[in-house]
Amino acid sequence: MTLADPTPRTEDRRATARTVLMCRPEFFTVAYRINPWMHPDQPTDTGTALEQWEALYRLYLELGIDVQLVDPIDGLPDMVYAANGGFVLDGIAYGARFQFPERGPEGPAYMDWFAANGFEVRQPVSTNEGEGDFLLVGETIFAGTGFRSDAASHDELRRIYDREVVTLRLVDPAFYHLDTAFAVLDSAGGPASVAYLPKAFDDASRAILEQRFPEAIHVNDADAAVLGLNSFSDGRNVVIASRATDFERQLRERGFVPHGVDLSELLLGGGGVKCCTLELRR
Repeated sequence: MTLADPTPRTEDRRATARTVLMCRPEFFTVAYRINPWMHPDQPTDTGTALEQWEALYRLYLELGIDVQLVDPIDGLPDMVYAANGGFVLDGIAYGARFQFPERGPEGPAYMDWFAANGFEVRQPVSTNEGEGDFLLVGETIFAGTGFRSDAASHDELRRIYDREVVTLRLVDPAFYHLDTAFAVLDSAGGPASVAYLPKAFDDASRAILEQRFPEAIHVNDADAAVLGLNSFSDGRNVVIASRATDFERQLRERGFVPHGVDLSELLLGGGGVKCCTLELRR
């Protein structure tokens, strides 16, 4: 970059090592309706979901991301959305406690995996849906509420991790988890380290985001509608919905390397790239 143009170039971006947890959608279907995306009367194709998920899995491996797998469980069709299974930082896994009973058994299933793989597990008291609503930027945890995770869970985060926790209130039911409306592009933080959809947040939360991230990317409605913001970045490579074309343009202009994937079948359950991806931080 130059003094005249402070925007980082692609060669200035550096990928950092990441470890994530995923779950194959072997039992994926839409059998109930707990978000606006889900329509049980419309057909879904488990085979297509598996093929699309496998493409995401292979891309992560090609990018050098360490992918761990949790076994899917018959009767838990949403278990593929691993991000909701908990929040993991400093080797401590804060378990999920789901709002809807249909997803309730996923919480213990993920906590069992965390315990078996060397993480210190903290049982949740308050309703929370894991990294779907909790995203780390720098040393700060940005925590969503409004539809799924209770604001009381933000206090649990503060006690467990001794980090600043900033509450953001979601107001659009189509964007019911924070990770559907807010993407971390550079986990080191900084004024340009995130992208988000302004209209998904209340006025107070938008003011916080504008103050903290004055150079953030704002996505358009079309890209948000295909869960383009439900993405995963290693600081250089950003995996996004292939149909989020303007977001892809904006990422390239900022020096990131976008990788589009088609998860249209999993979108029928209300999830995308980030929903399928839970970061494991030791």
